[in-house]
Amino acid sequence: MASSTAQVGNAAPGWSWRDPDGRSDGVPARMDLPAVHLDFAEAQAYCHWAAGRLPTGAEWQKAGFTELRDAPPAPWVKGRTYPWSTGDSKQGANTSDPDPWPRAAPAGATRQGVNGLYDMGANVWEWTTDARGNERRTVGGSWWYGAFQMKADVQAYKPADFYAVYIGFRCVYERQPPSVLTPASKAAP
Repeated sequence: MASSTAQVGNAAPGWSWRDPDGRSDGVPARMDLPAVHLDFAEAQAYCHWAAGRLPTGAEWQKAGFTELRDAPPAPWVKGRTYPWSTGDSKQGANTSDPDPWPRAAPAGATRQGVNGLYDMGANVWEWTTDARGNERRTVGGSWWYGAFQMKADVQAYKPADFYAVYIGFRCVYERQPPSVLTPASKAAP
């Protein structure tokens, strides 16, 4: 049990988003790994700083399971809701099931899934703004758990002040309408 407590995080000194595996040898974390060991407030603050926000659970699920692109490449079908964020099967996701990654995979290394998104099929749980008391919903599953946790119907809530080596986040940004450019010849003097 001691090893799992150290790997999970909250009570383990030296484990942070800077050192997600608690390394004491001074080697920094790889820059291509997902940011983990952040609680809900820290994830939300980062997204705010980056001019975005955390998604709601419904937004995350729609992006992760329902193909929304106007002309998606094969095998994706516009408007179809898939059982897995990786499509018709869990293949290509990073879970505790056999796959190429023993822990978190580098960002973008997993199979491209619904809507062309990467890492929605496990890798790390992601915070959403859905609340149940002082708990917040995490979605997507992670490398720590089996693929069954990455399905759309999973309702996983964690204390908002919890952080772990298998929980991260993604920011969402509001779609901006295209700019309307006025030709120079029609510009006001």
